[in-house]
Amino acid sequence: MYQWNFDFLWDYRHLFVSGLLYTLGYTFLCIVLGLLVGLVSGMGQLSKSALIRVPFKGYVELFRATPVLVLLIWFYYALPVLLGIEMSPAMAAVLALSLYGGAFYSEIIRGGIISIDPGQTEAARALGMTKFQIMRRVVLPQALRRMTPPLMNQSIMQLKNTSLVSVLALPDLVYQGQAVVHETYRPLETYTLIALMYLAVLLPITSLVKKLESRVSV
Repeated sequence: MYQWNFDFLWDYRHLFVSGLLYTLGYTFLCIVLGLLVGLVSGMGQLSKSALIRVPFKGYVELFRATPVLVLLIWFYYALPVLLGIEMSPAMAAVLALSLYGGAFYSEIIRGGIISIDPGQTEAARALGMTKFQIMRRVVLPQALRRMTPPLMNQSIMQLKNTSLVSVLALPDLVYQGQAVVHETYRPLETYTLIALMYLAVLLPITSLVKKLESRVSV
């Protein structure tokens, strides 16, 4: 029978802490950039001009249909060859994860905006508001309330997707765990600790999302 022993992990605590901090920092960066991309893309898809709407729609469908791991590998190995540039693993991962998350954020934002009753837009237009004023004062405040829970759910997915950057040898939590396993040959304890660390971060966030969803439904 296998003898569990977690004592040795204490000697590698600096690796796990640095890996967790790297994962959280990377996740935050990709969420911010993804939201910016999603906002632009979501608004672009609502444009009446096909020249603007179609490219954004194509981007969303392409990235939503492509696995994250494939995107990471493609951005790191294929894109530099096509563009004739050098790209670091960190830059490739940021681009891939931000654009991937941005495609999902885009649909959430677009769906939140079109969920608002068109009658409110018409009433605001009758009051003499411009399109920008209508969007800023009438549509977005209501849409944001509806979008918050799904946006947070997608952000949780971004945190989970960040674990895949280890394939590009970036020092996230999973990569540091792999380094510990290669040195100690104790994968069960190591990956169990990594799973617990992810749970410690994700459980409070998922609890908050559930509370927000209940408030929105009310």
